[in-house]
Amino acid sequence: MKSLEGVRGRISLAVMRRRLPALVSADPLAALPDGLHVAIVGSGSPLPDRDRGDACAAVLAGRRLFIVDAGEGASETLARMQVAMGRIEAVLMTHYHSDHIGGLGGLTVQRWAGAAASTPMRVIGPPGVERVVAGLNGAYALDASYRTAHHGEEIVPSSGAGMVAETFEIPAGEDSLVILDEDGLRITAFTVDHAPVAPAVGYRFDYGGRSLVLSGDTAYTPVLPRQAAGADLLVHDALSRELIGMIEHAARQTGELSRAKILSDIPDYHATAEDAARVATEARVGALALTHIVPALPLKALEGPFLGNARTIYSGPLWLARDGDLYSLHSSGGAVERSTLFRRGPGG
Repeated sequence: MKSLEGVRGRISLAVMRRRLPALVSADPLAALPDGLHVAIVGSGSPLPDRDRGDACAAVLAGRRLFIVDAGEGASETLARMQVAMGRIEAVLMTHYHSDHIGGLGGLTVQRWAGAAASTPMRVIGPPGVERVVAGLNGAYALDASYRTAHHGEEIVPSSGAGMVAETFEIPAGEDSLVILDEDGLRITAFTVDHAPVAPAVGYRFDYGGRSLVLSGDTAYTPVLPRQAAGADLLVHDALSRELIGMIEHAARQTGELSRAKILSDIPDYHATAEDAARVATEARVGALALTHIVPALPLKALEGPFLGNARTIYSGPLWLARDGDLYSLHSSGGAVERSTLFRRGPGG
C-alpha cells in the first residue's frame, strides 16, 4: 500500500502538470486595459523585512514596459508576478544606492535569456549610470559566456548580453528634464533631495490622459509638489522617525554603536508619511501610495504609528504599498484601482 505521503505527492504532480502550461505562458500585463499601470516589485529598504523586497517598480504605459530601479530580488519578484521580462524596454535609475541597483544583474540575465534578446538591456539614469553598468557588465561577463556556450547563440545570443548605459543630465539651474516624448508617452526626470547622494531623481509618466509620479528616495523638497501637480497617483518613499528612533535606542543600549549611528543618519534624507501626505495635498494628486517602507512593520498595528497624521494631512486614497501591488489608471478615466499581481499555486 502506498503511503499517504506518496499518494499526495503523485496528486500534486498531476495538478502541477495540468497547470504549468497556463502558468508558463501567462502574461497578466497583456490583459490590462490601455492606460498607466504601476506594479510595486519591491516596497522595502536595506533594513531586514521578510515581507518587502528592495526598491523596484514596473511601469506599463500602454504596451511599453519600464522598470524603475532594480533592488535585490527584483527579477525573482517579477517572475512571481508572471511579468514577461523580455518585454522590458529600459530600466530607469533614480540613484545608485545598493538597494536600488542590487538586482540589476539578475534582471539583465532574465530579460536576455527569457526572450533571446539580441540587444543589451538599456539602463537610463543621471551621471553615474555608466560606472554602475560598466562594473556589472564586467562582473557578469563570465556568466554570459557560460550561458551562450551552454545554450547556443540562437537561445542566448551573445549580442544581447549585459547592459548599455544611457546618461541624461538635468541642466544647471533647472529641476527637470523630459527624457522621452513619443507616441503619446512623456517621461520627465526631476531632481530630489537625497543628499549627500547626488544626483538623485524621481520620474513622472504621462500617458493616455493619466499621470503617475515616483519620488525616488527623498526628503521633503518643494520640487516634488511642482512636478507632481495634478498627477493621478504619487508613489512616495516614507519612513517613521519614531520607529527608527526606537531601534536606534535599542542598538545603543546593546552597544551596537555603529548600527545606532547609521540609524540616526537615515531620517535626514528620507520623507515621513506625513511629509509625503503634505506633497500629495500641495500637488492635489488623486491618490498616494507609500513605498520604501522604513523600518519593517511586522505587526499591522504598527501601521497607525507609521502613518502618524498622514490621513489628516491628505484626504485622498492613501495606501501602504506592498510587494505585488498593482495600481491602474485607465485611459478611459476613473479612480485609481488597486489589485495584486501575486497568484497562488505552483510557480505563483
